[in-house]
Amino acid sequence: MENVKVALQSFLEYLQIERNYSKYTIVFYEKDIEEFFEFMKEEAIPQLFEVTHVEARLYLTKLHQKKYARRTIARKASSLRSFFKFLLKENKMDQHPFSAISVPKLEKLLPKFLYEEELEKLFEISDTSTALGQRNQALLELLYGTGIRISECCGIELKDIDLQLETILVRGKGNKQRYVPFGSYAHKALCTYLENGRVELAQNQQSANETRHLFLNFRGGPLSPRGVRVVLNDMVKKASATLHISPHTLRHTFATHLLNEGADLRVVQELLGHANLSSTQIYTHVTKEHLKRTYNQFHPRA
Repeated sequence: MENVKVALQSFLEYLQIERNYSKYTIVFYEKDIEEFFEFMKEEAIPQLFEVTHVEARLYLTKLHQKKYARRTIARKASSLRSFFKFLLKENKMDQHPFSAISVPKLEKLLPKFLYEEELEKLFEISDTSTALGQRNQALLELLYGTGIRISECCGIELKDIDLQLETILVRGKGNKQRYVPFGSYAHKALCTYLENGRVELAQNQQSANETRHLFLNFRGGPLSPRGVRVVLNDMVKKASATLHISPHTLRHTFATHLLNEGADLRVVQELLGHANLSSTQIYTHVTKEHLKRTYNQFHPRA
């Protein structure tokens, strides 16, 4: 099955070079497709062009039998659709075995967000007399104040910040760049961190070269997305025994609070870096739920 591996490598290079996908996204594609290759071995299918709609349906049936979640099956099917579409475009296939295969539509889950009272508890947790406390406070203020993704936050460099204009240059998905504004609370937290905490953390670097990244770990190196999750989880544990959030919750909260206060949907789309308005529209469902609860709580004839 050597030609199979060559085809996969060509596809991964296409995702990286032409589509500018992140390395994490490419890893998921690779894993999904390699699992399908294992299925081909089990079914004694040596060549990709021998895969038909029959084998495609059989593969999805086996995924259901293995009790995979619907969301996981939908993702794997999407990966294989993209892979075979690429092969078809490159004239490596005469047919697209997954083109006619339908996957049940997933129920759109409303994004979880925090109320202002819950946020206040988080903002009071950090000990801003310490370097790590100053970093954590700046991290929290920036994530909520801009709605940027965790990966985008970890990629911010010192040269990307304009404290005077209160804007940050953010590199989003597909290496697309956008300027995102931040407010007075994030400004204050960033200034404190840059003037004190970051200087102290940078002294812990093992190499002489100063890192250009904004957020540093306790060793003085760049803070990773995993490190951000650890920091936020620790803050949440200290703030509340019942509060459960992911780093993405702050992004959801940012968008929901803006829309609740009357922000234009397209402006929120631009701030979030969504390519399609449909990705942003899910937050309108959240705000409608908020309006409904408020109505039922306060209207005398609700």
